[in-house]
Amino acid sequence: MKIEKISDIYEVLKNYTRKKRLVVAYANDSHSIEAVYQAVKAGLVEGILVGDSEVIKNVCQEQGYDVSCFKIIHEPNDVRGAQTAVEMIRNGEADVIMKGLVSTDKYMRAILNKEKGLVTPNTTLSHVTVMECPAYHKLLIVSDAAIIPCPDLNQKMSIIKYVTTTAKALGVEKPKVALIAPTEQVLPKVQSTVDAAILSKMGERGQIPGVIIDGPMALDVAVDKEAAEIKKIRSEVAGDADCLVFPNLESGNVFYKTNTKLGGAKVGAVLVGAKVPSVLSSRGDSVETKLNSIALAAILSE
Repeated sequence: MKIEKISDIYEVLKNYTRKKRLVVAYANDSHSIEAVYQAVKAGLVEGILVGDSEVIKNVCQEQGYDVSCFKIIHEPNDVRGAQTAVEMIRNGEADVIMKGLVSTDKYMRAILNKEKGLVTPNTTLSHVTVMECPAYHKLLIVSDAAIIPCPDLNQKMSIIKYVTTTAKALGVEKPKVALIAPTEQVLPKVQSTVDAAILSKMGERGQIPGVIIDGPMALDVAVDKEAAEIKKIRSEVAGDADCLVFPNLESGNVFYKTNTKLGGAKVGAVLVGAKVPSVLSSRGDSVETKLNSIALAAILSE
């Protein structure tokens, strides 16, 4: 089934015989609890809250949530709360992890711990966003908008793997990947164009199988067929990209926030590259975005 809208992910998850188990690291805040409560009530996941049980119960009482919807594991310390959530993943007691009130650095330390974490040596962690833009004709899978400041060639290869894996999980048989740069010309002094040309050639030679890759490609050409025609760019990807790989965090982050704050885009985003997908939402994210991110993580945890 090809997923056309983010809400379609919900319908897929509702039909799962066994719901994915989501564990929240230090779930002492109302924002995380609300998102997980809605996800549980919608039939998307089972919810496990690691945190101070009294605080969690008080939040549920204040908000009118049925606390019996959750499995609660008492751990009043934020660092140990993150460690406990990671340990549950390692022990097969949960399928997906989400950051609660614990700070991002403490959360990431638990995930990256060499002995008790969720990553193998030399793993590249990245951030993948699925975006439903009113002005585009299908879902866009975008990376990296939050983790890697300036990815090198090897990291970009990992990012391509992550966005295409996501696209395939959403039913895209052969994802079209646009390697974004300021121009379609290969300019030796503009590294993003050089990297894109190398990766595009690798794709052409079958070194990156199962996808169609093209670049360097300016954003307008990647998402607008008319722009591609005006510029006389002949490409299967131009104007019809499934995935956008940005050259650095600044450009990816600005694209993400422009679309969500000014363009009315709906999004779900996850941290990928670890043993399981991780929901790493910002406190500024809406409940809808957190719910979308939970759904995305659940469908990627196959």
